[in-house]
Amino acid sequence: MFYSAGMAKTLTSNQMLGEIGEAAARLRFLNIGFQFDGRSRLEAGIDGIAEVMDNGRPLARMIAVQVKATESGTYTSEDDQGFTYLLRSKDLDYWRGSNLPVIIVLYRKSDESYYWKEVPNGFTEGERRLQFSKQDGLDRNAVDRLAALTVPKAGFGYYVPPLGDSEEALVNILPVKLPPEIFVSSTPHTSKKAAAILLDSDQPARFDWVIRGGSFWSFHDPRTSVCRDIVDIDQVEAIETNYLAFHEDLDEQNNFSFLLKNTLKHQVWKDLGWQKDSKLFYFRALQPNQSRTYRYESSKKKTSADVVNVVTSKKEEGRVDFVRHHAFVPRFELLNDQWFLVITPTYFFTTNGFTPHSYPHALLSGKKRMDNSASLRGQVIMWHRFLTQIDLAEDDLFGQSDENKPHLRFGEPPQIILETRVPEDAWGSPKKKAEESDKQQRLAV
Repeated sequence: MFYSAGMAKTLTSNQMLGEIGEAAARLRFLNIGFQFDGRSRLEAGIDGIAEVMDNGRPLARMIAVQVKATESGTYTSEDDQGFTYLLRSKDLDYWRGSNLPVIIVLYRKSDESYYWKEVPNGFTEGERRLQFSKQDGLDRNAVDRLAALTVPKAGFGYYVPPLGDSEEALVNILPVKLPPEIFVSSTPHTSKKAAAILLDSDQPARFDWVIRGGSFWSFHDPRTSVCRDIVDIDQVEAIETNYLAFHEDLDEQNNFSFLLKNTLKHQVWKDLGWQKDSKLFYFRALQPNQSRTYRYESSKKKTSADVVNVVTSKKEEGRVDFVRHHAFVPRFELLNDQWFLVITPTYFFTTNGFTPHSYPHALLSGKKRMDNSASLRGQVIMWHRFLTQIDLAEDDLFGQSDENKPHLRFGEPPQIILETRVPEDAWGSPKKKAEESDKQQRLAV
C-alpha cells in the first residue's frame, strides 16, 4: 500500500477490531475442524462462510457467519448463565432472504471468549433481541449442533455424520445375579385368592412369588414362611434356576420376569414404595413434608442425593407446594442368556410425601426438561449403589435369617465408548438453575 505525503491513510480502532475478530473466528472454526472462507470488503452483513467437514473431508454444507467483536466490557444483562444481544434492523433485513442458516459469533478480545447463536428463521422486527447462554461456546462441543443447522427443515433431509470427540457412556442396565435354585410347587389357588389368604393371616404377608396355571414359583422356600398356606406342602421342591430362567417359551420368560419384579419389590419395600399406575419404584418419605438424603459411594468419591425433596411456596411462607421423589421404572429383559434390570430414571410427586399429587404429569414434564446427560448418568449410578448396598447390608453374620436375605444381586452397569460425544442440546433445553426449575413446575400446576 502506498501513501502520498500529507495524505496518510489511517485505520480506526473499530476497523482494526473488526479485522481481529474475523481472523480470530476463522482460526477458531479451523481449530474445531470447519473450513472458513472470509468475504470481500463489499460484504453487507455476512463476514464468512463456514463449511462442515468430516475428518478433513468437505461436505458442501454451509453456514453463513456474521462476526461481532468487542474489546472488553460486558454484554447486556450478562451474568454467569448468559446475556442478551440486540440485532441491527438492517442486518435482519439482509438475512431474511438467506438460503443458508445464519449464525452470530460474538468475540470478546479481553477474555478470548467466543459465543454463537443461530438467527431464527421467520424472525420479525420484534425479535431482534437474541438470548445467549454461556453454554453456547464456539468449541468442539458445538460441532454437531452447528452441523445440524445445515439439515433442511422441510423434505426428507439428509445425514450429517457426528463430528465430536469420543466419550464413555453408561448403559442403564444392571446384570442380574440369580440365586442357584428356585422353589416350585403345585397350588390350588389363583394369585388373587392366594393374596387374600396371606393378607388374612396373622403372620407378615410376602408376595415375592408368582402363580401361573396352578404352579407356584419363588426364590424363597414357602415352607419357611406364611406362604406355606398357599401351596401344596408335600409338592415343594427346589430345582436349578437356569431351568426356568432361560426357557425358550416366551410365556415362561414373561412369568420369570414377573417373578423377578416381585422379588425386587420384597427386597426394597422398606425404602422404596411401588406406584401401581405408573409401574415405578420411588423413595419413601420418612416423615410428612420432610426431605430425605441418601448417601452412597459414587464412581470416585462419597456423595449424597436429595432423594425426597420438599418444594415450598415462594409466595406463602411455610406452605408446601409439592414433594418430589427420585424414582425409576424397572424392566427385566433377557439378552443373550443374561437377565438384566433396565432402569429408567424418573420422578414421583406427592403433596406431603405420602399422598399422590393430583397433577403429576405437569410436574414431571417440567422436571424432565431440566435433566441432562450428566444428571441421568448420576441417577443410574445412584440406583446401582442403592441396590448393591442392600446386598451388603443384609448379607452379614449378624443379618437377617436366610429367607429374608436378598435373592437378587446386581452387577455394575456396562460402559461403552461412543465414537462421538452426545451434545447436551440433544437432551433438551439448556439446564437452568434449580429454583427456575421449581418455579416452572409450580406454574405448570
